Amino acid sequence: MEFTIMELILFAVDAIIAFFIGWLVATKVGKGRLSNARTQADKIILDAEKEAESIKKEKMLEAKDEWFRMKQNLENEAKSRRNELLKLENKLNSRDLNLDRRHDLLTKKEKELDDLEKKLKNREERAGKLETEFQHLLEEQNRRLEKVSGLTADEAKDILIQNMTEKAKQEAAQIMKEIKDRARQTANREAKEYIIQAMQRTAADHSTETTVSVVNLPGDEMKGRIIGREGRNIRSFEASTGVEVIVDDTPEAVVLSGFDPLRREVARISLERLISDGRIHPARIEEVVAKVQEEMEEKIIEEGEKALLETGISSIHPELLRLLGKLKYRTSYGQNVLQHAIEVSYLTGLMASNLGLDGNLAKRAGLLHDLGKAIDRYTEGTHTQIGAEMAKKYGEHPIVVNAIESHHDDVEKISPISVLVQAADAISGSRPGARRETLENYIKRLESLESIATSFAGVGKAYAIQAGREIRVMVEHEKLDDALSETLASEIAEKIQNTMEYPGQIKVTVIREFRAVDYAK
Repeated sequence: MEFTIMELILFAVDAIIAFFIGWLVATKVGKGRLSNARTQADKIILDAEKEAESIKKEKMLEAKDEWFRMKQNLENEAKSRRNELLKLENKLNSRDLNLDRRHDLLTKKEKELDDLEKKLKNREERAGKLETEFQHLLEEQNRRLEKVSGLTADEAKDILIQNMTEKAKQEAAQIMKEIKDRARQTANREAKEYIIQAMQRTAADHSTETTVSVVNLPGDEMKGRIIGREGRNIRSFEASTGVEVIVDDTPEAVVLSGFDPLRREVARISLERLISDGRIHPARIEEVVAKVQEEMEEKIIEEGEKALLETGISSIHPELLRLLGKLKYRTSYGQNVLQHAIEVSYLTGLMASNLGLDGNLAKRAGLLHDLGKAIDRYTEGTHTQIGAEMAKKYGEHPIVVNAIESHHDDVEKISPISVLVQAADAISGSRPGARRETLENYIKRLESLESIATSFAGVGKAYAIQAGREIRVMVEHEKLDDALSETLASEIAEKIQNTMEYPGQIKVTVIREFRAVDYAK
């Protein structure tokens, strides 16, 4: 069928109109979608702004909380520092007051020493005059004796010498007594004051140890596992540690026995670890013991460093530090040797400071004075000789070496610090409860005291009392007078010092009594 021109024109117009209408519809729909998209975008932006505002407020609150917390911390720290400064200020004020008191005390002592020096000078002058007068009297007596008795000069001289010797002994004893009394009034008082101050400022705990350690078991069946088949486990353990294992009827416990505290400690720790682990056989025992021995070496160093830190000593040779740590596992008369050394260090330092000596050097000497006890069981010689050799070998000060070697009077002291170390050692060892002695040693010491006292002429009886802290000597009154009794007390005390070893001090009391007896008939 053929289309006419008109129809074609109409068809084209309809197509154009349809296209135009479609374009208008599409444009309108696109604008609607664009409007919706803008509306949604505005809503998202608004929500984002609200969320941002909320987050901002939360962060502001968190920042304020953090600021308040930091402010509180700073205020607390400032308050703490103020308190520390206040304490420091009080301590400095107290130290200034103590220095003023010490200065006044030294001034007073200087004055007392000057007065004493003047008195001694006057006494020397008076003694010189008395000696001159004595010579004149002696010459006069000699002339009279020759004239009256008709004796020869030599015979008269012998008689005169005998008379004057007895008189001189009495006068010398009396003068010695007066001088000692005056010296004691000052020296004893000052020495006691320094010692008491040091003892009051020092406090230390002491623990006594024995030669056994007890290891608790979770049950009695564990004893069989410790012993092992045909005793192989216990034999391996004893061979590895050098400590005897005692398995008896004690419920849920075994006993480790050994004279070496260090070995016994290694054995105790090893056995506890084996019990906790549950694997007990010879190979495992050797492995655990070897590991514990390595750990003990580290612990020994730690104990030595703790002692240095506690006493305020800066540095020491590593080998001396190791020996010092080993003293932790050594006891003397039940007293822990390391704790004893620390206490002696405190006491020596305090007394040295009071006397104006080097406090740090004194503390060092006190800490190392028993160093030889760490190895004296395995080395020939006394602990003083061994300790002095070790200290000298590793470059310690000569005064420290001398203090170690002389604190039991084995050699002569070269410094006041050595004397202070000996005194501090006696104080630490003689304090009640610090040490204990076996009954046999105790009885021997009392017998030695009494035998020393009775060895002197004129002594009737001697009794050791106060657990050997005092010896009372009864003298025969017809053989010794009061002045010679004073001399006898000094001689007995000197012999005790030279021939015996003892903690603390021993008081010598000489008693002279005269009794007149008659009977009424």
